[in-house]
Amino acid sequence: MSTHTYKRIFLIVMDSVGIGEAPDAAKFNDEGADTLGHIAEHRGGLHMPNMAKLGLSNIREIKGIEKAEQPLGYYTKMQEVSAGKDTMTGHWEIMGLRIDTPFNVFPDGFPPELISQLEEKTGRKIIGNKPASGTEILDELGEEHMKTGDLIVYTSADSVLQIAAHEDIVPIDELYKICEIARELTLDDPYMIGRVIARPFLGEPGNFQRTSNRHDYALKPFGRTVMNELKDNNLDVISIGKIADIYDGEGVTQSLRTKSNMDGMDKLVDTLNMDFTGLSFVNLVDFDALFGHRRDPQGYGDALEEYDERLTGALELLKEDDLLIITADHGNDPIHHGTDHTREYVPLLVYSPSMKVGKELPIRETFADIGATIAENFNVTLPKHGKSFLKELN
Repeated sequence: MSTHTYKRIFLIVMDSVGIGEAPDAAKFNDEGADTLGHIAEHRGGLHMPNMAKLGLSNIREIKGIEKAEQPLGYYTKMQEVSAGKDTMTGHWEIMGLRIDTPFNVFPDGFPPELISQLEEKTGRKIIGNKPASGTEILDELGEEHMKTGDLIVYTSADSVLQIAAHEDIVPIDELYKICEIARELTLDDPYMIGRVIARPFLGEPGNFQRTSNRHDYALKPFGRTVMNELKDNNLDVISIGKIADIYDGEGVTQSLRTKSNMDGMDKLVDTLNMDFTGLSFVNLVDFDALFGHRRDPQGYGDALEEYDERLTGALELLKEDDLLIITADHGNDPIHHGTDHTREYVPLLVYSPSMKVGKELPIRETFADIGATIAENFNVTLPKHGKSFLKELN
């Protein structure tokens, strides 16, 4: 295998942790959005000593987070170039793609023609058909579903079509077949939905529990990503959390499921203790799913502080020839109007124990600079988009 600067790269995506409105925020109705800034102000400051040491407040000052005199890491922010602000678009861009046609979102539910096609092809009626939290919609419609066998269909601020069904009413295999039908119907325009998700549950009215048989049916990335290049060159690509779902398994050599941010950090530590050559890639989804969309700045701040505390163990395990990259995929300002993601810059922090001193990097014009850097490090084909910053690190 070819030589590389770093043997292992650990990439953490703090899902939705934006660092202030992007230059094109107005196009997305997101002027003034500032996920980290607003959370810190709401709480009277954030306590994140590890991120502070790496240089988070050097990107721009965040209340309560000290600016490092001599940051350990390289730091800057990145601007998204793709046409959407959803999870898949952000992640695909990180790995070298540029998405010019945004995935569709359905703030008023799905069009009647799609619903009737689904009913016809599955032989079951559909109830719900609106944006909703997965737990709330079960409280609202679970009992009706159990009586009638009708499917509960709902969406969110992301490009998703979710189908919930009780495992005793609609057997798992049937639910998966239904989701495959929905996936076929929504691959292209006019729908072009990012993910169809099977959401099975069990229990009785008033006490429904979602089960671990969730299954995502994602679109394949619209081109080869840096992960494909790594895998095809016999390098490891370890997915932690929903990474494998986001890329529909493309370019993944091993997939570790997670239950929460903290479980994600545990699994990251597991990979820090493994001997591999390549990429360990984690998405910490709770920031977005539990706090951003629910517009809960207090809970979001607690989760950020808890994550920072858990970074201590990860930083201690990094070796001289390891590289840690921390970023985000979009914003989700819990103080902003609505419940949608927000178009923001995202932080970029890059650290290796072998670095002499951290410095500011130029602002990145696309998230794909991360993919280009990883590709250059492992000497695989560079993506069409993105400019590597590997040579700027020392």
